[in-house]
Amino acid sequence: MAERAGSAPAKGPRLIAVGSGKGGVGKSTLSANLAVALARKGRKVGLVDADIYGPSQPRLLKAEDLKPQAKDKQMIPVTTPYGVKLLSMGMLVEPDKAIAWRGPMAAGALTQLIEGDWGDIDDLVIDLPPGTGDVQLTMIQKFKPAGALIVSTPQDLALMDATRAVRFFEKAEVPVIGVVENMAGYVCPHCGEASDPFGSGGAEAEAKRLGYPFLGRIPLAIDIRTASDAGTPPAAGEGPIADAFAQLADALVEREALA
Repeated sequence: MAERAGSAPAKGPRLIAVGSGKGGVGKSTLSANLAVALARKGRKVGLVDADIYGPSQPRLLKAEDLKPQAKDKQMIPVTTPYGVKLLSMGMLVEPDKAIAWRGPMAAGALTQLIEGDWGDIDDLVIDLPPGTGDVQLTMIQKFKPAGALIVSTPQDLALMDATRAVRFFEKAEVPVIGVVENMAGYVCPHCGEASDPFGSGGAEAEAKRLGYPFLGRIPLAIDIRTASDAGTPPAAGEGPIADAFAQLADALVEREALA
């Protein structure tokens, strides 16, 4: 529908980039559960799986058998069982097929995903691949997220790369919403003993050093792994883990209210 002369342009969704400096920190799992937690808060949420080479969101959100349609060369996101709209390369290629594309092709694919017909959603969560390459640069240059969420585990090696991700978003003038510490603490399901395989408090200390909010901890829990493999995000349920994701969603909703 065309806008009337002099009318304000339609407000688009708030783009939230979820990034990390390295792989293996649980960023995709956190992105999926954050999207579900936001949806449970009454938000209309979309999720872009921007990890073109290693898409995992269809498995995490039980959408592997769903295929997006297209209208006028624009993709129409699928709606997952958890009320989150989704677009991912994982729904467009054969399950075991390697995507061997050069940077410009991957960047072009990301553009098509973000420019899908998302309707009237409030938030579009973008699960970025690790690093600071072509995909991240395309996303920032063409779409300029409202903010970036940085995910790190507590150990020094992950924190070094998380700091690089923070500096990348700073240089691109994308506001850093805050830092989340993932895989923070493990409680043995048999004896109940607590331990910290990856250390403790490192991401919180680094967030403080960099001058950004620390948004919370997500534990290293076998329940998260088994639920994720089964396509049942813990954020869709109840209990301490769901509460941790709900608190993260609260922080993002509050940030929008204060903007």
